[in-house]
Amino acid sequence: MTQRPTRLGLIGTGGIGRAYLEALEGSSIVDVVAVADERPEAAAGAAAAFGARSYGSHLALAEDAGCEAVLVCTPPVTHERISADCIDRDIAVLCEKPFGFDGGAARALVNRATDRGVLLTMASKFRFVDDVVRAKRIVDAGLLGEIILFENAFTSRVDMRDRWNAVPEISGGGVLIDNGTHSVDLTRYFLGPIARVHAVDGKRAQGLAVEDTAQMFVESLTGVMGTIDLSWSLNKDRASYLEIHGTNGTIRVGWKSSTYRQASSPDWVVFGTGYEKLAALRAQAENFCEAVAGREALRITSHDAIASVDVIQAAYASMGRAHWEIVPSDVGAVPSANGRAERPNFALQGVS
Repeated sequence: MTQRPTRLGLIGTGGIGRAYLEALEGSSIVDVVAVADERPEAAAGAAAAFGARSYGSHLALAEDAGCEAVLVCTPPVTHERISADCIDRDIAVLCEKPFGFDGGAARALVNRATDRGVLLTMASKFRFVDDVVRAKRIVDAGLLGEIILFENAFTSRVDMRDRWNAVPEISGGGVLIDNGTHSVDLTRYFLGPIARVHAVDGKRAQGLAVEDTAQMFVESLTGVMGTIDLSWSLNKDRASYLEIHGTNGTIRVGWKSSTYRQASSPDWVVFGTGYEKLAALRAQAENFCEAVAGREALRITSHDAIASVDVIQAAYASMGRAHWEIVPSDVGAVPSANGRAERPNFALQGVS
């Protein structure tokens, strides 16, 4: 018996919104029934390909379109308000990254959804890349032995001088919150909770008000170290964007192919064909809609969304203070009287 597709509304027709629409053409799981953008002509143009209705605001869509779920693809500063308005109308929400700027606000939004019994989660496309999923299975199967080091690099030359991503009032920061949110979610996917983080601002080659190059160092709750390189101003020209090193081997997840090698062998084993953006976006939206229909579990939970915000917030705090910061949502720390997280001695003894 054929299952009825979930009625989805898309809010925001910028680059990522248009990519989702392209990815969802022909889906039997997702029925795009409405598109909203504060530029009515953009909404109408995007909606036409699906025979969907178009709206000039997210509120008009939420109140009129009969959507069961929405995909929020607007600039980050609007995420909290749009998500809350849809939750209040009992519409499930898949919100593009970053989920928010502040951990407290992210928790309040999740609590709001929980109280109303509405599904809410964050979009993070790399968890839905086939090669990433296969790499996780290889790591979990123990083929690399005990994991020692995690390395990620998202670096490319992009002129950000006229883009909202580099306007802190809209984006919440620079490359750290933009590409770094993907990095954090990938790190947590492979290593589990992140206990502490330290970020360093690089040379600002583009003269932006925000960081265009940064390095982030993380330590998982199990003691695995990770290094993350982020930049809009340089291209490291690496074939792989993710490398994981263990006591028994290394895995490389790349843009065009993915491989692993065990220490006992001189040969690299090919297990994937690289990064396919549209396939990842489609898989992500379909997982969300299947979860709305009660047929699948979400791959990215609301706790993952909160932790993502907390790690990035801690990273910015460390950048300003030049030391490591604890990530409260992942280590279970509680705020102290001065508002900072207290270190849980049982998990991080000896950490300075």
